[in-house]
Amino acid sequence: MELTVSQENGVYRASWGDRRWRCAVGRSGITTAKREGDGATPVGVWPLRRLLYRDDRLEHPKTALSCRTIGDGDGWCDAPEDPAYNQPVQLPYPASHEVLRRDDHLYDLLVVLGYNDAPVVPGLGSAIFLHLAQSDYSGTEGCVALAQADLLTLLSEAGPGDAVRVLGEG
Repeated sequence: MELTVSQENGVYRASWGDRRWRCAVGRSGITTAKREGDGATPVGVWPLRRLLYRDDRLEHPKTALSCRTIGDGDGWCDAPEDPAYNQPVQLPYPASHEVLRRDDHLYDLLVVLGYNDAPVVPGLGSAIFLHLAQSDYSGTEGCVALAQADLLTLLSEAGPGDAVRVLGEG
């Protein structure tokens, strides 16, 4: 099954089966020409690779996806010139990276999407995730974000082979 993300009357929506939820996308909208740091969500179909979550904040989520906890040393490299670009890294890490164990709650549930990972192309964008939305659904750095209850519902039904489909803005 696919979580389909589209824009309707200036509001981003995600459809999962017969459910429709509000969602957030990149602060720069949706693009067919994704580049590192542009703040846009890439158009395409991105497999749900695995779930990472904060076990100090949430119970183990019900899901058929591969799942593990986020540790203090977990990061994600976003430096295009680094050999670990768009891959998980252990902190401290010398190149530019995201810290996955954040003080806010956005990454309490974090689904790694299969964007720019097979193979990784430097500069094409990194750390494209499905994660928790801010309460006002403000823009992300390029990810797709849902309310916690909506993401937990999706996770309870999702499994290997499912994906996020981001449609171009029309």
